[in-house]
Amino acid sequence: MKIIILGAGQVGGTLAEHLAGEANDITVVDTDGERLRDLGDRLDIRTVQGRGSLPTVLRQAGADDADMLIAVTNSDETNMVACQVAHTLFHTPTKIARVREAAYLTRADLFDNDAIPVDVLISPEQVVTNYIKRLIEHPGALQVIDFAEGKAQLVAVKAYYGGPLVGQQLRQLREHMPNVDTRVAAIFRRDRPILPQGDTVIEADDEVFFIAAKANIRAVMSEMRRLDESYKRIVIAGGGQIGERLAEAIESRYQVKIIEMNAARCRHLSDSLDSTVVLQGSASDRDLLLEENIADADLFLALTNDDEANIMSSLLAKRLGAKKVMTIINNPAYVDLIQGGDIDIAISPQLATIGTLLAHVRRGDIVSVHSLRRGAAEAIEAIAHGDAKSSKVIGKAIENILLPPGTTIGAIIRDEEVLIAHDDTVIEAGDHVILFLVDKKHIRDVEKLFHVGLSFF
Repeated sequence: MKIIILGAGQVGGTLAEHLAGEANDITVVDTDGERLRDLGDRLDIRTVQGRGSLPTVLRQAGADDADMLIAVTNSDETNMVACQVAHTLFHTPTKIARVREAAYLTRADLFDNDAIPVDVLISPEQVVTNYIKRLIEHPGALQVIDFAEGKAQLVAVKAYYGGPLVGQQLRQLREHMPNVDTRVAAIFRRDRPILPQGDTVIEADDEVFFIAAKANIRAVMSEMRRLDESYKRIVIAGGGQIGERLAEAIESRYQVKIIEMNAARCRHLSDSLDSTVVLQGSASDRDLLLEENIADADLFLALTNDDEANIMSSLLAKRLGAKKVMTIINNPAYVDLIQGGDIDIAISPQLATIGTLLAHVRRGDIVSVHSLRRGAAEAIEAIAHGDAKSSKVIGKAIENILLPPGTTIGAIIRDEEVLIAHDDTVIEAGDHVILFLVDKKHIRDVEKLFHVGLSFF
């Protein structure tokens, strides 16, 4: 696939990295020559320096025969104009734009072919807000991913000493919970993936990914670790777009405080939020945190744009008694360094956003793609189309499907029903199939499984 990416920042660069290793023809456009040279040295891609909304620059980047334009610069307006130019002059089939400003996103009629022709809108702030909201709803989870509009969820937890299943074989999960159907999709032990079998023994500190119907998630979590109590008091550091959206989404269920430096922003937050307490000041101010009883906080969330400020305020909050700490980290290199110590969960906005973009790049009918383990693995939701003659999966039991190495099928969503995958489960047309890949180099083979082709007749 020939893809033009506008913007070589964190999202554009991470996306280029994901796609360049999958036999795509990638061109990255940016005004920053140094950033482009760094990407070009590391990846097998073309780079073009210039403003991505200009027709001449797009033509230089290969827009005449591009399959897709992904505009993820820091400017909403540049991204929207680039899509307009690509549509009008080059008839680019698929145009994806990152749009951050909520005022644009509330007008659905703004983005159609008669107005601004954007096929897919990506709002990183909304993606990250939803991601954090799911983590708040499942205390103790490292990652929570929705499939089929939330009917099924994939959850990552760290197994702790004392968990009922720790030290036991996976096949005993059914004996522990005879009325709950679940499947362990993968286990990461000391950062290495293990494909789970019935005789696999769960060890303390294993990172366990399991899938189940949404209603059964907490029951399964309780087998791996002592369940954390639901959060009540939440402190948010940073009243930017993500902080505001998150407070708005959760303030009816939790006691929420926001700490924000900017006085004008504080006034805006006070006017727009209902019950959230807005405090002006620095989240790294020890006296302010003590004054606001940080020791009583169940969860401290550092959501500013400054990685160092987020890390320092999180460490201080934890030292002063906050029970749990989650931190946004924009630099992916920091994420593995800090997660799991004093900082319980490090959230990478880039990796959360990348999954949304990848779903539209994958071949076959891929509904959603989620990056797991900071990009080391992927969970995919694909729809099975065709019939037993034209499809490699329809009409077959899972044990008879030739899955690529390191790939497991975790669950099938059929209409409103969540079916946890077993060897004798047969896939039908229209099923949403949830797959887990611990080795992304086999992604093309997975996509081919869900292609409908005349060659199968």
